[in-house]
Amino acid sequence: MRLTKLGHACVRLQKDDRTLVIDPGAFSGAAEALAAADAVLITHEHFDHFDADALRKAMAEDPALEVWTSRVVAENLADLGGRVHQVGHGDAVTVAGFEIHVYGREHEILRPDVPPIPNTGFLVDGEVFHPGDALTVPDEPVRTLCLPGNAPWMKIPELYDYSAEVNPERAFVIHDGLLNDIGLNVMNTHVGAAGERIGREFRRLAPGESVELGAA
Repeated sequence: MRLTKLGHACVRLQKDDRTLVIDPGAFSGAAEALAAADAVLITHEHFDHFDADALRKAMAEDPALEVWTSRVVAENLADLGGRVHQVGHGDAVTVAGFEIHVYGREHEILRPDVPPIPNTGFLVDGEVFHPGDALTVPDEPVRTLCLPGNAPWMKIPELYDYSAEVNPERAFVIHDGLLNDIGLNVMNTHVGAAGERIGREFRRLAPGESVELGAA
């Protein structure tokens, strides 16, 4: 499997001749990200993860393109009928030849006086876990973690604690689109240190950079 970071929280997974795109939002060049997708996973409705206009355009251009997502996004796209699939915590589905296990129920708290929205994390082929905007820990091993690096809902100590609790073999940073070069340098230092604490290599992929994920 090949993992490509496409910007902010968006990643592309490729296996054989199939392509899965996760969270093509407004900071990710959504139209380009969706151009060759066979299927799309969306964790929640925030604009940096879900670009409704770009997704609708891509689905109009490709009648075979389908989406698996959280309740609110599915409701937003209800007019597209059976091409949009609502999933939630505990579900297991096959999507374009990828085996998907769904983990997580709610977005991390942004404000204590505002109820959290639904958030669904996706574990793909038992290999790559994309948590969306939540610090969800699956109840099965995670080999490759898409690790949130920066967010209004996240503190640096939580990055350390979360990555240690998941204990992946490797981690690649997502959710870094709000940072300038100074912020990226600070984040990269902590991401690397979080990996060193558990004897792993964690790092940020630049937008467009790919890695091959093979059997150990």
